[in-house]
Amino acid sequence: MKFSKKVLSNGIRLLIVPMKDHPTVTVEVLVEAGSKYETKQINGISHFLEHMCFKGTQKRPSAFHVTRDLDAVGAQFNAFTGQEFTGYYAKCATRHFDRALDVVSDIYLNSTLPAAEAEREKGVVIEEINMYEDLPRQKVQELFAELLYGDTPAGWAITGSKETVSALTREQLLEYRRRQYVADATVIVVAGDVDEKLVTEKIEQIFSNAHRGAKDGKEKVIDRQTAPAVQVSFKETDQAHFVLGVRTFDVHDPRNPILRVLSGVLGGGMSSRLFQKVREELGAAYYVGAGNEPFTDHGYFEIAAGVDQKRVTEVMSAVLAECVRLKTEMVSTEELARVKDQLIGNMYLSLETSDAVADVFGYQEIMHRPIQTPDQVQEKIRAVQAEDIQKLARELFVNQNLNFSLIGKFKESESFLKVLSFGA
Repeated sequence: MKFSKKVLSNGIRLLIVPMKDHPTVTVEVLVEAGSKYETKQINGISHFLEHMCFKGTQKRPSAFHVTRDLDAVGAQFNAFTGQEFTGYYAKCATRHFDRALDVVSDIYLNSTLPAAEAEREKGVVIEEINMYEDLPRQKVQELFAELLYGDTPAGWAITGSKETVSALTREQLLEYRRRQYVADATVIVVAGDVDEKLVTEKIEQIFSNAHRGAKDGKEKVIDRQTAPAVQVSFKETDQAHFVLGVRTFDVHDPRNPILRVLSGVLGGGMSSRLFQKVREELGAAYYVGAGNEPFTDHGYFEIAAGVDQKRVTEVMSAVLAECVRLKTEMVSTEELARVKDQLIGNMYLSLETSDAVADVFGYQEIMHRPIQTPDQVQEKIRAVQAEDIQKLARELFVNQNLNFSLIGKFKESESFLKVLSFGA
């Protein structure tokens, strides 16, 4: 899969990923502005600004006019906010590319952020926060980040709190956008069957007046841990939800392909070790899986599961035992080949749509990674050896890196702390 990259005269990075004869096209704009760029006082402003950008522009004076213009061509569109960046996108039939580009660029460059809409939207965001509070499978992820990073940007909720959202003002939104939404921190991705030369000319013209200026940075994450840590949140749930994990490394680390395969062995599918052990053998969970979360200056590997309240420590012990197995036993040639084929197959299947392709290429660029095509990623996965996995498991699965967060009918953490160990 080929792509082209051009840095426009104002510093915006443009990626075009041709998809010949593909029926849809996706336009995506990403900017280096997420919850890590916030202070405690304005925690949640990146996410709130994302909402507000849909509330009208000079050309489209209300949210209705924005959504109507995209609905009229059957487009799918949305936005998202993370710790490191915010994204806006629209996907539509290839013949409607100009409309998608016009709307996405308009909300990114020209949103008016009306004060009256800001007050109304606070209620929407607060209900979103309430929704996550009622979703323990998702809420436990926030709890895990808080356990790892405490009262720092990496440990705060992306949505902010009800208190910080309620206190945000239009002036703060305008100032935050001025400081963060700058050309040098912006990436535009177009994926689909398009004329690259024509698309480049259009985007250069539309974004020629994008705001330029110095951008605020973010606080560097400092990983400090000397012993296992546990955080428990009591909630009357039918099922206990936990995340068990260790600190790892950033998105630029060359060991990431090894960790990707290690994750696949442990919890990458229904034939993975954790799924077979916890669900099929113990019958103790409906979902269980493993994955790595790398960021620009830190990362963590996690195993998440929803289990019977009475069997949490049993499942914890089983999960820890599977991690220890990777330290003490070499993954067999047969299992390693199967996991690699699964990872590679799933990767290619996930790239069948233009929005997924835009996400993959845009993510790498916004995170300042050298862009790898799917074929290059496949090569790195194929190159992982059983010895690499065992070596990495021995480096990562050590007690001082170990963390456990839980939401369920529990008020004390001591019993879990006693279980939380990889052994000597």
